[in-house]
Amino acid sequence: MATYTIVPGASEVLVAAKSTVHAIDGAAVEVAGSIDVDIGGNAPRLQGGRIEVPIRSLRSGNPLYDAELQRRVDARRFPTIVGEVRTAAPLGDDGRFRIEGEVTFHGVTQAVDGELLVHSDGDRVTLEGERVFDVRDFGIKPPRILMLKVEPTVRVRIRLVAERA
Repeated sequence: MATYTIVPGASEVLVAAKSTVHAIDGAAVEVAGSIDVDIGGNAPRLQGGRIEVPIRSLRSGNPLYDAELQRRVDARRFPTIVGEVRTAAPLGDDGRFRIEGEVTFHGVTQAVDGELLVHSDGDRVTLEGERVFDVRDFGIKPPRILMLKVEPTVRVRIRLVAERA
């Protein structure tokens, strides 16, 4: 088993939300953390990992939306989103894993599960996955401004690139 360090800039967390007016998409590329994985044999074996995403790095391209996000999630008090993989079970020999872990956001920790795809290319490992979250589970009330109402569910997609530490 080896530890791989996430490469900021090459990794990204994409967030997609919906409102009554239009879609709201955001991204963060300032992702940090590490992944414990064995890439020997037929397929990689994921053991665990931890990622950290600074709230300030989440950007939609709209300064008004970005400022409202920072305010709504109280980014000064809770500056980082943390995701941790506790268990990973292979779903075959193609690099897919069923994972269980935790996400801490806005000072609230929630158990999560889902699937990750892990593949290696030389000294790099890439993890990809997607999950839908309800922000109300983290104590956040979605904004409602005049005719604009943001839905409480957001789709989060990750693509993490890591190099051997």
